[in-house]
Amino acid sequence: MLKSMQNWLLHLKENKVFEAFVIAVIIVSALEIGAKTYELPPVAISLTVGLDIFITLFFLFEISVRFFAESDKKAFFRSGWNVFDTLVVIVSLIPIQDSEMALLARLVRVFRVLRMISIIPELRILINSLLKALPQLGYVVLLLFIIFYIYAAVGSFLFKDINPELWRNIAISMLTLFRIMTFEDWTDVQYETMEVYPMSWIFYMTFIFFTAFAFLNMVIGIVVNVMEEEHAKVRHEEHPEPSMQDLQDEIRALKALIKEKFDKESDNT
Repeated sequence: MLKSMQNWLLHLKENKVFEAFVIAVIIVSALEIGAKTYELPPVAISLTVGLDIFITLFFLFEISVRFFAESDKKAFFRSGWNVFDTLVVIVSLIPIQDSEMALLARLVRVFRVLRMISIIPELRILINSLLKALPQLGYVVLLLFIIFYIYAAVGSFLFKDINPELWRNIAISMLTLFRIMTFEDWTDVQYETMEVYPMSWIFYMTFIFFTAFAFLNMVIGIVVNVMEEEHAKVRHEEHPEPSMQDLQDEIRALKALIKEKFDKESDNT
């Protein structure tokens, strides 16, 4: 009985129609959260309350299906996405009205939109790639900070008297450089200093080259490389290559078949 129920839940979990319905409910949940940010008539407020109850109960049912369909219950919680989904569903059960936890419950309901990531495999690959790329990106960010610090110190020494609001100290100078890196009216800053230092354009051109071009390409290269590794890992899990032991077993089987065929031919002759 329990085995048949688990098989039924497993088929339901892997059913494409059920997965599509889960995604549709997540989208409706996102729209419902957005609707609550507007001034709504009483009828619409009542509708959103009923819809919120349905969404919460459906998510509870969906996470229960995934949990009981798993043969190894401990393996279910070894997945970070399953833990995240479970926490979101549990906190969503907190009543919103007349509760000290009302604000927390509302905030968690906003995070229900992130369940789209745990449902769609392609989105999981993207997030996993970004997380795995963080250690390598950390060194790039450190080098970028060093460049920022050097240029901010130089800019503060040279341009502080020209515009103290932009170059008063190294902290303000770094904010100005971030504005330059993002191309937010950076030419106004450049032309202002060029009136006093005509060759100051070299300062801006080299900084933009190092930050906006070189480091941006580094970040893109690291993320793309990790993403390719993640895709290769998923393909390997879906279509695993035969191990050395499997190849040896196949060779032994072929040798046995050849020997058997040779023995039969020898007996016939």
